[in-house]
Amino acid sequence: MATRGINKVILIGHLGKDPDVRYFPSGDAVANFNLATSEAWRDRNTGELQERTEWHRVAIFGKAAEVAKQYLRKGSKVYIEGKLRTRKWQTADGQDRYTTEVVVDIGGTMQLLDSRSSGSSEFEASDQFTTPPPPYAAPVQPAPPPVQPAPPPVQSAPAPVQPAPAPAPQSAYGRHLDPNFTDATPVPPLPTRQPMTSEAAPFDDDIPF
Repeated sequence: MATRGINKVILIGHLGKDPDVRYFPSGDAVANFNLATSEAWRDRNTGELQERTEWHRVAIFGKAAEVAKQYLRKGSKVYIEGKLRTRKWQTADGQDRYTTEVVVDIGGTMQLLDSRSSGSSEFEASDQFTTPPPPYAAPVQPAPPPVQPAPPPVQSAPAPVQPAPAPAPQSAYGRHLDPNFTDATPVPPLPTRQPMTSEAAPFDDDIPF
């Protein structure tokens, strides 16, 4: 597609006053404010520092206008990327007037260049808002960070198994040898062994042949 020219304006400056936000019957918002851009140089003849300020009329449409209403204040530093547009209007006495302003609409950009805190909200300089095409969609919210899985529960070490006590030693008669053990059952006396004699049994010589 052939183009007949380029109409693009880039400005970085400070607001002269708070934005004036109005709404159309359709519900779309427009924010108007004056933006000051300054340049400084040193005079070659006198050596004095010179400064010149230009004021630009800016009109922002759509969701970006509501963002401007919420965050922009007098003195805010802002980056504007839009296009020039001249509109015609009439005064109260019917006189025609023309105003040339920088319009930020579809394809335009507004970016805050300073941090501003409002209540519990804080707007960082890196955040950027671009006017969406109609119908104006709500800005996309960033996806929440992934939820980290909970660490597995720590298993406690099992309690050491106590070995079963060894049974108390018993004698040949089934009695405990533990000196601290008391048994009311009387122990039968051991049988008395007969002493061996040295005399041999009489030998019978009357053995028949």
